Amino acid sequence: MKTAIVILNWNGKKLLEQFLPSIVAYSSEKAEIYVADNASTDTSIEFIKEFYPSVKIITNVVNGGYAKGYNDALNHISAELLCLINSDVNVTKNWLFPVLELFKREQNTAIVQPKILDFKDNEFFEHAGAGGGFVDLFGYPYCRGRVFNSIEKDSGQYDDTSSVFWASGACFFIRAAVFKKLNGFDEDYFAHQEEIDLCWRAKNEGFDVKYTGKSKVYHLGAATLQTGNPHKTFLNFRNSLLTIVKNIPKKWFLLVIISRFILDGIAGIKFLIELRPTHTLAILRAHISFYKNFNKFLKKRKTIHQKSGYNLHTSIVWQYFVLKRKKFTDLK
Repeated sequence: MKTAIVILNWNGKKLLEQFLPSIVAYSSEKAEIYVADNASTDTSIEFIKEFYPSVKIITNVVNGGYAKGYNDALNHISAELLCLINSDVNVTKNWLFPVLELFKREQNTAIVQPKILDFKDNEFFEHAGAGGGFVDLFGYPYCRGRVFNSIEKDSGQYDDTSSVFWASGACFFIRAAVFKKLNGFDEDYFAHQEEIDLCWRAKNEGFDVKYTGKSKVYHLGAATLQTGNPHKTFLNFRNSLLTIVKNIPKKWFLLVIISRFILDGIAGIKFLIELRPTHTLAILRAHISFYKNFNKFLKKRKTIHQKSGYNLHTSIVWQYFVLKRKKFTDLK
């Protein structure tokens, strides 16, 4: 399949200097490589032109974040398979082969994620994606290898190929035809959890989302927006609620929305106790933004078939904080 690897960049010259070499070295024979630049003001473009002339550049007029940035850039690319990869990801030799083989073998598989390990500590999974993602009863995301902030050491426990609920936007493979059918990412998200929404919509259309541990990459993480940044908290809480409104089956709608209001309130109190009031305010702002966008997203819901189930038997908050189950394999 004709494959395009697309790196979204915003003022990331230092990241490109560090991570682009591995992508070029281990991917050029099987894919075309693009950098989609989100209106950078540094010298990223000049660096690519000088040192990596084989890498194609797409220049976006504005910085529309992850969602709009990729939507705009992918309009200029013709390929059967798209790999959307962060500028802070280091790939490995033969990383593409298992993924391409999986797509060739399984025609209904629309989205694939490789194993994502921590660039800073190669023995551990990385927060954003780890061994493939899921959502719990209340729409909270978690991963094989990462539940909240508990990260597992990689000992080969997720070297399989299996179905997951969502694939990480840090390294996200999707068939171009499916991306087009789903109208791409929802640009109202700006960044964070738009890949969960896209995967959920893909599953609602009957497509499969897969993870393969036969391919691995190393992700630095939080290179654009630091983990401790309150704006990250705002985006995660707001976008999670909006994703629920769009995708959750009707019979669970009210229960989950009301429960999330309560649980998010508890999270806000927890941040206060931890002397992180800016994060409490971020949750409050997330809910205000959610209310403002509620009717808009209800209209979007009408265009989506809410057919796909999710893990109705699991409350991550209960199992993690009350029952103290910190690993994916311990969840019930």
